[in-house]
Amino acid sequence: MTDADILIIGAGSVGMAAGYYAARRGARVLLIDEGSPPHALGSHHGSTRLTRTAYGEGAVYIPLLLRARTLWAELEQLSGEPLFEPCGVLNLGEADSPFLAQVERSAADYKLALETENAAGIEARWPGWRVPAGFVGGFEPDAGVLYCERALSAWHRLGAGHGACLLGGRIVTGLRAFSGGVEAELADGARLTAARVLVCAGQRVAPLMASLGLALPLQRVRKTFAWYRAESGRYGPAAFPGFSADLADAIYYGFPALNGEGLKLGRHDAGQPLAPGEPLLPFGGCAEDRAELDAFVRRFLPGVGECLEGKVCHYIRTPDEHFLLDRHPEFEQVFYASACSGHGFKFAGVLGEVFAHWMLDGEPGFDLSHFALSRFGA
Repeated sequence: MTDADILIIGAGSVGMAAGYYAARRGARVLLIDEGSPPHALGSHHGSTRLTRTAYGEGAVYIPLLLRARTLWAELEQLSGEPLFEPCGVLNLGEADSPFLAQVERSAADYKLALETENAAGIEARWPGWRVPAGFVGGFEPDAGVLYCERALSAWHRLGAGHGACLLGGRIVTGLRAFSGGVEAELADGARLTAARVLVCAGQRVAPLMASLGLALPLQRVRKTFAWYRAESGRYGPAAFPGFSADLADAIYYGFPALNGEGLKLGRHDAGQPLAPGEPLLPFGGCAEDRAELDAFVRRFLPGVGECLEGKVCHYIRTPDEHFLLDRHPEFEQVFYASACSGHGFKFAGVLGEVFAHWMLDGEPGFDLSHFALSRFGA
């Protein structure tokens, strides 16, 4: 007999959600993580994430986002935790931005609420902004901010209530598939078996899948974000939305000043390439860490003050920055989710549900062909 019906390697956002949904279905679930989630070893820390539905990254994501929206509301109700801050999200940039054009198409095709503004309208409506005359914005009033670490703790608690077991502080070093299951070898020499496995361990996904003969085109990238002093009357959630700014030479994102922590700002593109396992330099370890964020503040946010604190994380990116959600072509008991490329947390609940159904029922319930490894060729 195997140790579990489903083994989940990596109890971050997708892994913890998948563990909960699979356990809720009655499966024996075992999760393994190198830390004790929530932690700062992966991509789920930093308090907050944006969630939006009129998606500039492509309409293929919207069916997943619509289901995600339902699941976030359900998780909030079941956990009794406030997980969503309904401050809206402003997408802004130059009028010819392809990203903003896709936001408008997405809203039109799926009948999503979207309010368009020119530069003067943006500044009048949200006085914390100063934008060039040629800029436009699309405001999604139903969007907002998710509290990521609270959500992770909620999935953990609810999953444990259905019998899901988490082994923290353990590292899986290799996988072996056998008829009817898979065996995971741990760094301490222990071995665990399960009928099915979901590998969603961030930087460890590519090495683990390589142990099963599958090469994944993933790049780990060091990223930074920081909080800035900002008074709540001008930059709090009642007066200032979350945002994504598509500039000619960079992409930034940010959050209103929440819970007395200041305004949070990060750059979505760029970053420093890293090998799996390579240590992250602390914030300030690269010259551009503060400089690029400070430059955005000076140009666009005239009421924001000095930097209060900076942190680092990492993205796992695919070449096209779309997700990689698939199963092994030879070993059908092996599933993997990775490379959400820095825009995946808002999908965590629905992807957890999708993989739980896929592993238990044999089909995911959504068309995931756009996210398959085959798009990159042999």
